[in-house]
Amino acid sequence: MGILLLSAAAGICGTGAGGVLTVMLGRRSAGMLCGLLSFASGVMISVVCFGLIPEAIEISNMPTAISGLILGVVIIMPLNRLVDIAAEKRYRNSGLLLRKAFLRSGLIMMTAIGLHNIPEGVAIGAGGSRDVQFGILLAVMIALHDIPEGMAIAAPLMAGGISKAKTVLLTVLSGAPTLLGGMFGLWFGNISDAAIALSLSAAGGAMLYVVFGEIIPQSSETGKNRAAAVFALAGIIAGLMIAVR
Repeated sequence: MGILLLSAAAGICGTGAGGVLTVMLGRRSAGMLCGLLSFASGVMISVVCFGLIPEAIEISNMPTAISGLILGVVIIMPLNRLVDIAAEKRYRNSGLLLRKAFLRSGLIMMTAIGLHNIPEGVAIGAGGSRDVQFGILLAVMIALHDIPEGMAIAAPLMAGGISKAKTVLLTVLSGAPTLLGGMFGLWFGNISDAAIALSLSAAGGAMLYVVFGEIIPQSSETGKNRAAAVFALAGIIAGLMIAVR
């Protein structure tokens, strides 16, 4: 039971802290929003490219990792369309097209990160079932790198018109799937390496699709200068420090 609570706490506290941080900084200016979006996008690129994908290759092989990347994109593309339709209904008569786009990106990112949090929970559950201290260490590291993930969810949601309270709630909920992953990891300590690798790379593919297709273009449009590139590079460096451990 302790390992399951640890799994849930890692995801919920990490993404929740990112949401709270973004809400505290708030929509003070277009430049602030641009910086938050770009920085969080850079972190996500690093976590995927230097963390999830290398790990998937290490525990399985290159074809499995590539298959997972493609699977993640295939899963997230129709979801993109469904969320787009929901956002269109919300802003049908408002003309706030950019706000609609931000809302769509935030909801898609929340779903993608929720998917990503399942294999993270598996890692905590499986590791903790063998060595409690190792499980605790994994949980702490996962919680730390979930903070910018919460930022990546909260920033576009706020820009899409979601209230601060709901934004924090949604970021917290995006971390809840770690509990499900923790249950799988605890119950199936010897789960297939190929299955774990596929989950990691699929989550990575989904997040890269959202980052490059949604978040970065919108942050550039918001800032309307080269600040987006600078913040994205800073995020990549920060993410590299988190991902390589």
